[in-house]
Amino acid sequence: MSPELVPWLAALAFLLGLLALLLEIFVFPGFGVAGMIGIILFGWGILLLSTDVAATLRSLVIAAVASLVAFVLGLKLLSRVNFWQRLTLGTRQQKDIGYSAPAEENKRFTGQEGITLTPLRPAGTADIDGERLDVVTEGGFVPINAKVVVVKVEGGRIVVRPL
Repeated sequence: MSPELVPWLAALAFLLGLLALLLEIFVFPGFGVAGMIGIILFGWGILLLSTDVAATLRSLVIAAVASLVAFVLGLKLLSRVNFWQRLTLGTRQQKDIGYSAPAEENKRFTGQEGITLTPLRPAGTADIDGERLDVVTEGGFVPINAKVVVVKVEGGRIVVRPL
């Protein structure tokens, strides 16, 4: 490889690595493939710019191990100061305290007819038995002011079909 091409190739590797990491954060969160590709491209860019590959590789491994140790120590420290409890909801929604799911009261709508108040694409709003409800179709589009019938209730989900 020509010496003039190496800095440009390293810069391209860094930019593509940054793009892959940004894709991982904003477009494909949670899967990890784009993030791993980004890390590999960053490492490749560093190796391209290095004069001594063995020393650079050793430095990258030391940095990775140090990052892992810092992460584990950080988790241990944050668990001691109850940091996670400040970020999460600690109360439980128990039935004896008064919390209840709307599933039982919505069962009464099964088989009843109503009219759509908004277009259902497939979700929207319908007036059923004088109540404004969030409903969903079985998959198709239903226009506004169309007659519908409730075919089933699954938890808080009310499924309708056009008449």
